[in-house]
Amino acid sequence: MNEFNENEKREASDNLSEKFVVSETVEIEQAPNTVKKSVVNEIFEWIEVLITAVIAVVILFTLFFRVATIDGPSMMNTLHNGERVIITNFLYTPKRGDIVVISRNESNSVSALNSEELPIIKRIIATEGQEVNIDFEEGIVYVDGKALDEPYALEPTTRKFDVEFPLTVSPGCVFVLGDNRNNSKDSRDSTVGHEGMVDTRYILGHAVYRIFPFEKVGGLG
Repeated sequence: MNEFNENEKREASDNLSEKFVVSETVEIEQAPNTVKKSVVNEIFEWIEVLITAVIAVVILFTLFFRVATIDGPSMMNTLHNGERVIITNFLYTPKRGDIVVISRNESNSVSALNSEELPIIKRIIATEGQEVNIDFEEGIVYVDGKALDEPYALEPTTRKFDVEFPLTVSPGCVFVLGDNRNNSKDSRDSTVGHEGMVDTRYILGHAVYRIFPFEKVGGLG
């Protein structure tokens, strides 16, 4: 009786071992397929994320942002020739101190552009209704009778064009100057805008961020 029980136990144990081995073998054979599916799914997920990101960037830069390249020295030392900035006109209200890119032709079409009508980049000094005066001997700019503190200006404003001062900024317009005051064609010149006044409808965007050169990447004040 005991011998029979021992044999029965031995057979039961062997059967369990065989079942365990078979089960383990099945799991090992399925594992590579599972891993492959997991890797493929992850790759597709990353591709989907990248495509979504690219589409989002394209929409942002089409509707809300543009990249502008600085041409010329008129905004030194704030901005230099060849540097690139991001500009935006989304929900923008012009205010003093902003750096803006301005269209110089009514339609802003490629066919209407020539060497004298390329967009310009300047700093807003005054907005509609404000009075601007410039003491060209001292090189000081006054807005509403107060001398401006202009750490951004390369040098004092001593160069005079044909616009007479003092003047009051027309409704819907801004008065702009380049930071390189004595090497800038701006609101001191009657050929810029209308008698120096720039219609805010021709502001293509507010320069908010420098993206090139890389060592100078950062926001613009």
